[in-house]
Amino acid sequence: MVLPRAPPSGKTTAMNRYPLWKNILVCLLLIWGFFYTLPNFYGEVPAVQISSAKATVKLETALLPELEATLQQAGLSHTGVFTDENSIRLRFADTDAQLRARDAIEAKLNPDQTDPSYVVALNLLSASPNWLTAIHALPMYLGLDLRGGVHFLLEVDMKGAITKRLDTSASDIRTTLREANIRHGGVRRVEQTIEIRLRDAALADGVKNTLRHHLDDFTLTERTDGDGNGTTLVATLTDAAQLAIRESAIKQNITTLHNRINELGVAEPIIQQQGADRIVVQLPGVQDVAKAKDILGRTATLEIRMVDDSPGALEAALAGRVPPGTTLYKNRDGLPLLLDNQVELTGDRLNDAQPGFDSRTNQPAVHLSLDTAGANIFRRLTHDNVGKRMAIVLVEKGKGEVVTAPVINEEIPGGRVQISGSMSTTEARDVALLLRAGSLAAPMQIIEERTVGPSLGEENISKGFNSTLWGFVTIIIFMSVYYSLFGVVSSIALAANLLMLVALLSLLQATLTLPGIAAMALTLGMAIDSNVLINERIREEVRNGATPQAAISAGYSHAFDTILDSNITTLIAGIALLAFGSGPVRGFAVVHCLGILTSIFTSVVVSRMIVNFIYGQRKVARLHIG
Repeated sequence: MVLPRAPPSGKTTAMNRYPLWKNILVCLLLIWGFFYTLPNFYGEVPAVQISSAKATVKLETALLPELEATLQQAGLSHTGVFTDENSIRLRFADTDAQLRARDAIEAKLNPDQTDPSYVVALNLLSASPNWLTAIHALPMYLGLDLRGGVHFLLEVDMKGAITKRLDTSASDIRTTLREANIRHGGVRRVEQTIEIRLRDAALADGVKNTLRHHLDDFTLTERTDGDGNGTTLVATLTDAAQLAIRESAIKQNITTLHNRINELGVAEPIIQQQGADRIVVQLPGVQDVAKAKDILGRTATLEIRMVDDSPGALEAALAGRVPPGTTLYKNRDGLPLLLDNQVELTGDRLNDAQPGFDSRTNQPAVHLSLDTAGANIFRRLTHDNVGKRMAIVLVEKGKGEVVTAPVINEEIPGGRVQISGSMSTTEARDVALLLRAGSLAAPMQIIEERTVGPSLGEENISKGFNSTLWGFVTIIIFMSVYYSLFGVVSSIALAANLLMLVALLSLLQATLTLPGIAAMALTLGMAIDSNVLINERIREEVRNGATPQAAISAGYSHAFDTILDSNITTLIAGIALLAFGSGPVRGFAVVHCLGILTSIFTSVVVSRMIVNFIYGQRKVARLHIG
């Protein structure tokens, strides 16, 4: 129905108008929302991603012509090349071309499959045009349930983490007792304890005092040997220390997994703890499960060995007669080096590794900090081998490569070691990263593996999209019938709300999952409440005798407080879900909170601007508000 014109009130009512700058600003925001929402409608196409399989092998632009030539020889062509610091990605028209290109590139870049230099993995890329990508308009990331991919459940061997700590502590105890000139009958790990055998029971108190600082996390008990002449000190980790080791192992393994998965180019991988000793890894968009498992199993450790520069030894090794107790390695330039099999120091003694520069040559370098035991070993090693060469070996996936082999000029105390050589700043940073968190704190095994196919993801997207679409259409029909022209305005504001919400999620590169789509549908239902409040308030003002212009002004201004109060209380609930939830709950909360903010803006500002365009520029006799 059309409400009758209100009787004249004797007062002149000002027109409802926004200043020009505000209209322009709102229009610009809507245009921005349109362009940043657009990439989500183009979908994804198959791609092949090339990344480095070794810290010492870097991707360079010179590789692009080689890739182009390889594809040309195979009779293939790509639809786009995308490069970043960690990968080169080639986009293809269909899956068949993608698989053939992967095989051709793999054969070209990794002729030795037992020691690959590059990771060649299948992936998916956005099909949006380059001009949208140029303005950084990117699609939302899709979760595992929408995009497909692989789900791993890994179990951390906590007993292995404790064993590793006990072995390290046993080695520290041997070094300390040797430096203190205390004779003992052996230090060994037995099950989950460390046993220190003493031939003379009278030495027990002195040994305890000597080891006081090394056994803070242990409880010591004495046990008399069977012959009655000696005693054994049994060191057992305290419950608090065991708990700290387990927590540290989980955290370090999660950090290591994050570093490795970066090579797969996975958008927003989910890596989180589940229970006391399990880690969930979800990799959306990954099609090559075997390659993903290979990346997860990578390790990088540091070894320090002495170089065997004996006359004729290297020549004999190159001729196939490797001297006993030595192994032939190659350095970064491919030159052979003969190293002793005795590992003098390992990365287990490493406290920190940071990229930097050599103070003398100003060349990029990696600065290492060793723990107390490692510093003592390194000091003794450099003291006993002045004038000889020492090799620093980076071991990845069981393959060792000599990073540098400097001559020891003097004793190096303090546990400060520097790796330098022909490396770039980026290489120094990557080597430091691998050494810092390249090895797992405890072994892991995959106890559950689940693959979600792209077809299932497409079905989930289709169902989620249709549910949101039909909910949106139903709301439009109801509002247009019940509130007439104002209902149409409310529907336009609701569409703008959805547009702004998707644009924000795309700008933030958020991960959309099925719970996120559910939050979108919920946002539509909640957002229209604000327009219902405004329309009902305008109706009430007209019934009370206000002029149409005054009713519009009062309706928006008076309803705003109620809209703000109701949305703030809902926002508090959303923030609580975001703060205390995890996984799908957090995905729901992100969309929910952003939807509340966009709904306030569109229901109050955008709809008011449209109403001002319709009614605010002229005198109005009546309002079409149902």
